[in-house]
Amino acid sequence: MTLPSWLQGLPDPERMRATDRWAIEELGIPGSELMERAGRGLADLVVAVAPDGPIAIACGKGNNGGDGYVAARLLREAGRDVHVLAVAPIQELSGDARANAERVEGIEPFAAARLDDCAVVVDALLGTGFSGAPHGAVAGAIAALNAAGLPVVAADVPSGIDAATGVAEGEAVQARATATFAAAKPGLWINPGKSHAGAVRVVDIGIPTGAPVDEPDIALIDDAALLALLPSRRAGWTKFTSGHVLVAGGSRGLTGAPSLAAEAAQRAGAGYVTACVPASVQIVLAQRLLEAMTRGLPDDDGAHTAAGVDEVIELAARGGALVVGPGLGRSDGAFAFARDLVARAEVAVVLDADGLNAHAGGLGALAGRGAPTILTPHEGELARLLDVESSAVQARRLEHARAAAEQSQAIVVLKGDDTLVAEPGGLVAVSPGATGALATAGTGDVLSGVLAAVLARDLDPFMAACAGVRLHARAGIHAAHEKGVDGVIARDVIEALPFAR
Repeated sequence: MTLPSWLQGLPDPERMRATDRWAIEELGIPGSELMERAGRGLADLVVAVAPDGPIAIACGKGNNGGDGYVAARLLREAGRDVHVLAVAPIQELSGDARANAERVEGIEPFAAARLDDCAVVVDALLGTGFSGAPHGAVAGAIAALNAAGLPVVAADVPSGIDAATGVAEGEAVQARATATFAAAKPGLWINPGKSHAGAVRVVDIGIPTGAPVDEPDIALIDDAALLALLPSRRAGWTKFTSGHVLVAGGSRGLTGAPSLAAEAAQRAGAGYVTACVPASVQIVLAQRLLEAMTRGLPDDDGAHTAAGVDEVIELAARGGALVVGPGLGRSDGAFAFARDLVARAEVAVVLDADGLNAHAGGLGALAGRGAPTILTPHEGELARLLDVESSAVQARRLEHARAAAEQSQAIVVLKGDDTLVAEPGGLVAVSPGATGALATAGTGDVLSGVLAAVLARDLDPFMAACAGVRLHARAGIHAAHEKGVDGVIARDVIEALPFAR
């Protein structure tokens, strides 16, 4: 798999171990030298987090512990007071980890009381090879680090977090910052791991590029590289060249959602937008959307019915992209409308909100579509699509996003601060984050409109999904700067879209 230029690979532990072996065996870089550089980078981050005061370093018995022993020695050489606390006796260590432990004096068995007078604590307990739930002395040490209330600097990955997936099966260290070696790992960017990692600093340990290992299938989106590739309106374009977007949704009492999606599509560059809503609420949309068209469809007590599908299909003959779901409601007729429309539409579809709920437990029905499909669930919606508990999705976001993409043969945008964009072949792009300002009603509808606007310009669907996610995130960040995190509403995000590139 060759990653696009706008994705930065996040190697999983297996690929990282293969890269380390290549550096040691083929390039002749001693493993002890790699550990020395890792420990130095860790020590530098500790100083940045706590410029003075005593330091506690909790060391495990693997190479992660070895990195901690190197950092302890270097920090002592720099004049810092360092308590070195081990969860295993030196006799249980081997290789470079043991060699570095033997260079450190005054190693003590781990005791929570030794944290009391410290300014910072270093977590060097478990490394990237760990998976499962911590147990025994390590589990006790993790609990003590979290209970101490001190800033924690993690070595490579917070202990208790699966570096490949971000999963935490038991208690995991809550770090203020993480020094990760050679390259960031997926679990540092995917929740719950992301929320445990704090600020991530990648430490160069001297491994050159070009290791003969497979490229990662999880990668971080590079905003500058990606957004530079998006086309902008040029002389000679028409409103349809700029992008034709249809928004099919709305119901009595839920007219704001399709309005927001339509306006977001316009601000994201779409040249022609039509909101297809139940006839009884069309006047509401017509009054709000001065620059967009509206189409009133057959309705039943303010909700869509399957009788309206033909009109939307006719409008979609112009091409572009179709958003299905904002404000749709959950009536039987509305669900039938959504399922029939998505099945018959020959244009790209962005499926959101109750458009997703209409397909709960039936992801396989989407696999036969001939045009691109993008699903935009939050954790609860994805749980309904997969017929699992929401807590299961929350705990294993990567696994469930990939499962949904494979079952539906669609691109799945699992929303969150670590929004995951999963395509059916297994590649997952990770958004590097946004802002808490987006945690307000209507911002999901804004995202749907943005995605459709980008998709309507005939871009590669996976690229379009990633670009839409990042435009939305960056607009949220801009709006937060203007309004404050708690003052942002969905309309502010729409107004910030022109500044998101």
